[in-house]
Amino acid sequence: MAQEGIFSRFEDDDKIPGQVNIVSSGMWSGGVGTLTSFYTSSTQSGSTGEHYYDVYNGVVGTNATASVQFSVAYGNLNGSGSLSGDSNYKASQAVYSQLRNLLLTQNETQFKFGAAADTASNSIFAIAMNRNRLKEKMDPGNWELHISGALANGNGSLVKLIDDSGATSDPNANATTREFNIISGSIATGTAVTGSTTKYFGKFYPESGLIILDSDLIGGRVFLGASNFNTASNTNNNNSKGIYMAISASNYFAARREEQIKSTHYFCRVKHGMYNHSQNPTYYSGSDNALAVPSFRTDPKSYITTVGLYNDSNELLAVAKLSRPILKSTSREALIKVRLDF
Repeated sequence: MAQEGIFSRFEDDDKIPGQVNIVSSGMWSGGVGTLTSFYTSSTQSGSTGEHYYDVYNGVVGTNATASVQFSVAYGNLNGSGSLSGDSNYKASQAVYSQLRNLLLTQNETQFKFGAAADTASNSIFAIAMNRNRLKEKMDPGNWELHISGALANGNGSLVKLIDDSGATSDPNANATTREFNIISGSIATGTAVTGSTTKYFGKFYPESGLIILDSDLIGGRVFLGASNFNTASNTNNNNSKGIYMAISASNYFAARREEQIKSTHYFCRVKHGMYNHSQNPTYYSGSDNALAVPSFRTDPKSYITTVGLYNDSNELLAVAKLSRPILKSTSREALIKVRLDF
């Protein structure tokens, strides 16, 4: 590495590009991995309620840190469960169509559930992660959602949902995203296990941060809100609010997100004759800028605290701070590795 004035040029073997690290962290605000309290805004029922409900981690308007964590919605292929208005306005149909266009292939018109995707459903619940929480994607095998309530006959049940990413080596890859089945289970028990008696509650799309549930199956197991899950035509049955209340009653949604951090490693090789002087004002004293330590004239020393990365025009592009200063002198050399993430 040849020194050029106060700069040193990197040689080819001083750089290792294309390093990739996978980082997993808690999905929710502040890197929290589990939500145990859920809130909605009181204004949503009259604004977005027919289409979706945003779910917060605190009381809106009271808690300064309250922010949207995910949203819930109800979709129906034919627009049932929502008001019709004119022929172009059916909230549940709009939700179903939007998710179908986003997640399914061109020739698919319905969401299909089951081990072989053989059960078509006109009616779904959707849980969509807030984009700020998601980063690149949800971490498959590292989320668990509880849905709680009471059946209409009073025999309540708690459904614990996970994906089956740990039970398959060949997930179905659509044109834009992977998909996994949603089954009953707990991530605390380890790898998902499927069999002939497994119930398939929906589909999970990690890259999109979307959980699509078979509302007929969920609605039949859980009493949603103040009334039964209802798909009557030309009626706002508030099914989005119902699935929110069922999630809120469980007080448990654990999830992690995953992202790839790409890095280039730069090896800064500081030989014995390089960078032994400093431009720091404290290195000099007096009006004649004499060395503050006279012995530095014959035995110069400095401390390396910062490394700057420059382009060929000597423009500063990045700065790396060392965890502690490194003593540099004519009898000492240094090798500093700088990792640049992007």
